[in-house]
Amino acid sequence: MRVLVTGSAGFIGSHVVEALEEAGYHVTGFDLRKGQDVRDAAALDRVLPGVEAVVHQAAKVGLGVDVADLPEYTSVNAYGTAVLLAAMAGHGIGRLVLASSMVVYGEGDYECPRHGRARPGPRAVTDLAQGRFEPRCPRCGSSVAPVTIGEDAPADPRNAYATTKLAQEHLAANWARETGGTAVALRYHNVYGPRMPRDTPYSGVAAIFRSALEAGRAPRVFEDGRQRRDFVHVRDVARANVAALSGGAPGSLATYNIASGEPHTVGEMAAALASERGGPDPVLTGEYRLGDVRHIVASPGRAAGELGFRARTTFAEGMKEFAEAPLA
Repeated sequence: MRVLVTGSAGFIGSHVVEALEEAGYHVTGFDLRKGQDVRDAAALDRVLPGVEAVVHQAAKVGLGVDVADLPEYTSVNAYGTAVLLAAMAGHGIGRLVLASSMVVYGEGDYECPRHGRARPGPRAVTDLAQGRFEPRCPRCGSSVAPVTIGEDAPADPRNAYATTKLAQEHLAANWARETGGTAVALRYHNVYGPRMPRDTPYSGVAAIFRSALEAGRAPRVFEDGRQRRDFVHVRDVARANVAALSGGAPGSLATYNIASGEPHTVGEMAAALASERGGPDPVLTGEYRLGDVRHIVASPGRAAGELGFRARTTFAEGMKEFAEAPLA
């Protein structure tokens, strides 16, 4: 099978290309670094003939800086995906694997002792400013405990990136229904590993910590460091993309959490990286960002059951490698 990978030169995309080639697929790369833009229909028309499936990794990533980022996120992620899907329909390509994200959920799932499952809204600025970081039950205001979130949880995007990733999913579902194509959206959790981009305003927290340590600076951990995440290695994410090429059903969009199933706090990750590199130790800053969520812990069961995907890299193994791995 011939597969087009958009964003093929990027952090995740480059690992996806390697995994697909190792699995025997014939891969064509498409990347902005090569002057190829998914918003350019003519460029897509030049590469899509003969392609049987598209793995769509190209995107503007990260939380963003402020509302001035809204047009670019919308243009690249939403409009770019729409152009790609229209081109795929024009060339009769019937299979899509889409890189989505856990950010579409907003806050994770929680359990209230009085009301059961709860999905808190955005945390109040007054609470954050006073160091009260834990969400509360939206019905009674009681403390809640984080639990795993499944793919059927309602979406609640909290920033430009999250909103446009959800838009990508909706567009893919539209395309699948109208063309009879098969679409699979992989909701990546916190991806890390070799070739991760260095610290920028759009980098993930793993790259920010790793870049600080490489420069001899202490990682600066926001809030109290107890935010829970699922850190998944990029090579596992690449394997999930290979598995997804055989998943899904015609005429619909299937969604999957791509996660390790081994949640850790942000503070634990910073400490693990600092330990592997011999310091300096992380610093808890108490700072916060309004677009951040407190806890998001994935249930990876659907991907295991339907795609046969399970992450292989443990947190300890991954942090040991990532502490010294080359960054882009």
